[in-house]
Amino acid sequence: MSFFKKMDTNSTSANKADNTSGEVEHVKCLIIGSGPAGYTAAIYAARANLNPVLIQGMQAGGQLTTTTEIDNFPGYPEGTDGTSLMEDIKKQAERFGTDIRWGTVTEVDFSGDIHKLVIDGEKTITADAVIISTGATAKYLGLESEEKYKGGGVSACATCDGFFYRGKDVAVVGGGDTAIEEASYLAGLCNKVYLIVRKNYFRASKAMQERVAEISNIEILFEHNTKEIIGDGSVVTGAKLIKRKGEADESEVEIKIDGFFLAIGHNPNSEVFKPYIDTDETGYIITNDGMKTNVKGVFACGDVQDTVYRQAITAAGSGCMAALDSERYLAEK
Repeated sequence: MSFFKKMDTNSTSANKADNTSGEVEHVKCLIIGSGPAGYTAAIYAARANLNPVLIQGMQAGGQLTTTTEIDNFPGYPEGTDGTSLMEDIKKQAERFGTDIRWGTVTEVDFSGDIHKLVIDGEKTITADAVIISTGATAKYLGLESEEKYKGGGVSACATCDGFFYRGKDVAVVGGGDTAIEEASYLAGLCNKVYLIVRKNYFRASKAMQERVAEISNIEILFEHNTKEIIGDGSVVTGAKLIKRKGEADESEVEIKIDGFFLAIGHNPNSEVFKPYIDTDETGYIITNDGMKTNVKGVFACGDVQDTVYRQAITAAGSGCMAALDSERYLAEK
């Protein structure tokens, strides 16, 4: 369920939004989201004297705060953890004067030259430029054990966390191109990869299916569903699967693994913007000519518009681009 909602653009609703907290605050640059994209955009916007206000959202620091160890972000030769990395980038943004606030954007109106947003259903802020960096939420199976072992063997990013499972056995859940890409990547690091596919066929392209068939240490488990992730209280040690043999014929299978990777997709956090901002069929914001959206003065960066890479470093880079695009827009306005 999205924590955003659409602003009704009729006059009654608009007046109600304007009067939720009395005065309307106006800012030059408003950044929505606090992952590596949002914080990096804030650093660049603040250094350009745009006096940015950043709304952190429900999860300060974004998805990266759920990652225990990070070894692939430049500048950390000994590695770091997600929370520490986000705190470092946040402090850097604050050092240059970014006004970082708690809250979530609950309503927007991008119909005019001045962009209107409501925070937590109460406070109205208008902005000359808006940078959307609300990220994307990985899809999970919804198991209690899955939640329990997040950061302890359960991951939604093989390229982020695969390194920690060198020489070990892991499982990947999914039947699309992403699942095969993740399984193929892990096969180059791990001893064995179980690819758990709910149906009796792949959704992936033919080329990807041919690719996975050639990798000897990937075992494909068609018609298997995950019942439970097993662990010792701290880390994953295995998984219980249900194997379907027919309409009414099922059996339980247990596999021993050290890592459990989800590759069943992401939900971009873009719902509130859709009445005004162009997105693809999944909901990823479409950007062109840099980080520009179809609405003048509104820019998007990070995982909310990235359908391919979804890495901390690429998100940070796109945050830089969005801030530079915003600076140019405001200078020309």
